[in-house]
Amino acid sequence: MSPARRLAALLLTAALLAGCGSGTRVRDFLDDTYERTEIIDDTSVYSSPDPVGTTTAAIADAVPPAERQADGGDEYLRYDDDIVIVSAATGGSTVRVEDLDGRYRSGFFAFLGPGFRPGSPAGTGGGGGPGDGK
Repeated sequence: MSPARRLAALLLTAALLAGCGSGTRVRDFLDDTYERTEIIDDTSVYSSPDPVGTTTAAIADAVPPAERQADGGDEYLRYDDDIVIVSAATGGSTVRVEDLDGRYRSGFFAFLGPGFRPGSPAGTGGGGGPGDGK
């Protein structure tokens, strides 16, 4: 194998490994950055002294999400294994991180669009089943 191909294979492997487990990486970032105020099963709640937009930007900059949406003043970041919800709170914001096996898989976040719909890849709107878009 040529040196150029080896380098390309090494870079591809590194990129793939960096993308794996991003749900764990976002939880690690939240643990290191914010004060955890509550743990319920696979859900953790944190307190941030910053407003929603600043907090969401800090999280997304540190660990880029697969999809990002806003709705009613809340910000949603979807990762491979987790969903992060940033909401306004007195004196800053609340950051909630949930495992995707729960409400997400049942379609709870479908109102946010294609990247938050179970079975629908981010950024695509076509190919829906019966009743979609009605």
